Amino acid sequence: MYAVIQRVKQASIIVNDVEISRINKGLCVYLGVAKGDTLEEVRYIAKKIANLRIFENEEGKMSYSVLDLKGEILLISQFTLLGNCNKGNRPDFTNAEKPDVANNLYLEVGSELEKFGVVVKYGQFGAHMLIPQTNDGPVTIIISK
Repeated sequence: MYAVIQRVKQASIIVNDVEISRINKGLCVYLGVAKGDTLEEVRYIAKKIANLRIFENEEGKMSYSVLDLKGEILLISQFTLLGNCNKGNRPDFTNAEKPDVANNLYLEVGSELEKFGVVVKYGQFGAHMLIPQTNDGPVTIIISK
C-alpha cells in the first residue's frame, strides 16, 4: 500500500463537472492498494497518516498532526501509484490490486482514519477526477507498507 500525502490549504474533487468533495486545511492523500494488501496495511497507513506531524508550530517546526489541528483529509484512490516503469516507457500496473478488493481496502483506510476522529472526504473510486488543490509548503510525504 502506498500513500502520497500532501499538506494543503484546500482541495476538492470534481467528477463530470460536479464538485463531489471539498476540504479546507488538511491533507490530500492519494492511496494505491497493492496485490496482497490486508487490514494490517490499512491500519498501519491510517495510523501513520493521522499522526504524521507535518504541520508547523509557532517556531516553524513540523510538530502538529492533522488530528492536532482538527484538519480534514481528502482521500483519493489512485492505482497509478503502483505503476512499475522499470521496463520500457509504459507503466505496468500488474502490482495493483483488483478493483473490488482495492475499493474495499480504500474505504477501510477511510474508516480507520475516521476512528481517530478525522473528518474524511472521499473521491469517487474508478472515476476520472479533477483535483484542484492549494499545496501548503509544498509538503509531500510518501508512505508505503
